[in-house]
Amino acid sequence: MADVLLSGLIVLGTSLVTVVCALLVVSRLMPKATQAQSDMGPQHPMLERTVFLFDGAALVDATPPARLLLEAVPTAHDDWARVLAFLMPRFEGLQSSLAQMRKDGRIELYGCRGLNGAAPLRLIAEDVNGLTRLTVIDPDAEGQGILVDGLSQRAMEDELETLRHALDLSPSLVWQETASGEPVWANRAYAQEASNGEGTWAWPLPQLFGFERGDATTTPHRTCLTLPDGTERWFDCHSYRLRDGWLHFAQSVDALVSAEQSLREFVQTLSRTFADLPIGLAVFNQAHELHVFNPALTDLTSLQVSFLANRPTLYAFLDRLRETRIMPDSHDYRSWRERMATLESEASMGRHVETWSLPDGRTYRITGRPHPGGSLALLIEDISPITAQTRQHQAEQALNNAILDAMSEAVAVFDAAGRLQRANAAFWALWPHLRPDGQKYLTLNQAILYWSQACEPAPIWDGLRHAQDFGDGHGHLDFGDTLCLRSGEALILQARSLETGALMVTFLSSCPSLRTMSGPLLPKPSRVIAQ
Repeated sequence: MADVLLSGLIVLGTSLVTVVCALLVVSRLMPKATQAQSDMGPQHPMLERTVFLFDGAALVDATPPARLLLEAVPTAHDDWARVLAFLMPRFEGLQSSLAQMRKDGRIELYGCRGLNGAAPLRLIAEDVNGLTRLTVIDPDAEGQGILVDGLSQRAMEDELETLRHALDLSPSLVWQETASGEPVWANRAYAQEASNGEGTWAWPLPQLFGFERGDATTTPHRTCLTLPDGTERWFDCHSYRLRDGWLHFAQSVDALVSAEQSLREFVQTLSRTFADLPIGLAVFNQAHELHVFNPALTDLTSLQVSFLANRPTLYAFLDRLRETRIMPDSHDYRSWRERMATLESEASMGRHVETWSLPDGRTYRITGRPHPGGSLALLIEDISPITAQTRQHQAEQALNNAILDAMSEAVAVFDAAGRLQRANAAFWALWPHLRPDGQKYLTLNQAILYWSQACEPAPIWDGLRHAQDFGDGHGHLDFGDTLCLRSGEALILQARSLETGALMVTFLSSCPSLRTMSGPLLPKPSRVIAQ
């Protein structure tokens, strides 16, 4: 019994020793296994390196991270252009380095540090039996299983898609350049402009704008872009300085430039028109400073161009006119200043016209006209010839009236429309009841009606009614008759057409004494109508 118990204790002790030894061996082997697994590299496929294999511009193969990278760079027409679109902003001089790789067989490049301070990427380019293998290495993520919360990742992807979509739809040209001026990124509008609207483009994109890159500024600088067909496109460009280059924005202003050009041509046309006008023009802006004037203003006012070019105020302009005796002088300076204020206020309401009689005999007409926004235009016109003609015409008119009034015959002239145009004093003395009372004018038919009622019946009235038919100038009319007033007095009526188409009717008393006093002014009456 004792032997059996002893044997059991020995077996139990041996088992315990075996278990302890096994635990010690396992504990020593576990770190080596973990280290070996770590040395084997990342096991998850998403932690693989980003590797591309190209045959020329055609993609032959790519690791899963590389394919995800291609999907994130859609602004290109093939896979090679997409890879360049990603690499060129991060590796300066990439094109020349890739050309050198085809000679040396392998190159290794270190990119620029990211905007957020991230470590620069590393690029290994190799020529493998005529194929190009590109390996992109991110030092911050190499060999590390960086895990991102799913919702956060989705939010970042949604925001990136929104920003990318907004830039693609933007009508403005947006592009990024290196410090040497090489485009490394652009939105769809820039790419379409670079491809002349064909919709296909390749990297590297051409440099469209050749303006000087100065300090960052939000003030736009206008730049002209000449297309291959000679068409000019105009843009307002904004430039911003980045750590390793530039960010530019260009907004098309073709419509604005066209409008400005049309405005300049219109102003030039107006300027040439104003230069040929005989009327002096002075335009004052909202502050009542002289803004525009034409050569005729200097000719009419004798004001020096240097004075007008200094943009005098309206008061200074009128003061100078008074000093040069172009404006009528006023003995009361205060009233004269009030006149100037009236000139300004009335012209602003669009109802000021004034005539200035100058000491040298000239007559000027001053017209003030308002303009939108408070500006004011003064027009100075020399109306001396018109005034002289008007005065001469008035003098001739007065002389003709005096001659007619001095005649003993009653004379009345009716125009081609049958309206009374002129009558002398003898006519109104003979027929005082024919004066228009509340009427604008006397017609021939109204006068014939009155005359036929005041005289005995006579056949001449019918011929006189038809006398207006000769007012068109197609025939000459000259006839007359002797009338007998109901008072018993005899009158000689003579009707005669004039060259202007008017009809002249005269009445002469048949009394021999009156004819002796006045003389035989009319031929012997005849009832014949001469054609």
